Amino acid sequence: MVLVVIGVVMLIALSIMASRNSGFLMTGMTGRLRIAALILIGIGLFSQCIVQIEAGYIGVKSLFGKVQPDVLYPGLHVLNPLLRIYEIESRVQNYTMSGVHDEGQKSGDDAIRALTKDGLEVIIDLTVLYRVNPESAPKLINELGIDYQDKIVRPITRTRIRDNGVYYEAVDLYSHKREEFQNNINKSIDTDFKNRGLVLEQILIRNISLPLNVKSAIEEKIKAEQESQKMQFILQKEKQEADRKRIEAQGIADYQKIINTGLTDKQLEYERIKALKELSLSQNAKVVITQSKNTPFIVNGN
Repeated sequence: MVLVVIGVVMLIALSIMASRNSGFLMTGMTGRLRIAALILIGIGLFSQCIVQIEAGYIGVKSLFGKVQPDVLYPGLHVLNPLLRIYEIESRVQNYTMSGVHDEGQKSGDDAIRALTKDGLEVIIDLTVLYRVNPESAPKLINELGIDYQDKIVRPITRTRIRDNGVYYEAVDLYSHKREEFQNNINKSIDTDFKNRGLVLEQILIRNISLPLNVKSAIEEKIKAEQESQKMQFILQKEKQEADRKRIEAQGIADYQKIINTGLTDKQLEYERIKALKELSLSQNAKVVITQSKNTPFIVNGN
């Protein structure tokens, strides 16, 4: 465009000089200036026909306010110079809403405050990962313009968070149902985004904050549940130990019963004599005197 302006200015200047000076003749210099001006205008107009789309972006064309249905992909394109090109990022983008100052897209506290099923207020920090669907980009620009983040991403996310929060109690969101809550939000937001030409990649819930008194109560409850599980483990272990001792005692009793009913007097006498003989062979035993039912005997250890 700069070259076109320079060329036009040169032609106007030459025309003014010719109109003011009736003796002004087309000299070699003025002729070359006119040719140079025309060349500059030509180069400038041609450069306006060439559009470069950078990697990671797509181009949406608009002619006199009417959005064209086809899109431009990365690379060089020769176009009508009257077209207006909107470059839109096609890579994955993120939109963060956080309670930490200047951490998200909005300065200050931008966390989402939602009421739960039990009437408590929770504060949620999250990040939305999304991208523009190239095929739906013309529709997106035509209906929303380039500020689709503020018109679609932000309001839909905040609304769906609040809509789904009323189905959960604060304790559940803080503990075991947090993943379920995130999955339900993903499904509802994904549908809304698709209808607008956006593709939801993922919702990342970064933090869920509760009132201090509620948080303390939840932590106490979790601690009590852990203690209960620990006690159940101890009781189960004690029960197993009691069962083991009961089985051991029954085995001893069965053994004694077999011994008492299965051994004869001769077997007992034989075992007693064998034990005494082994005892007499000990280095510490010198003389062992014992007596059977009828006949006494002496075993000399030396």
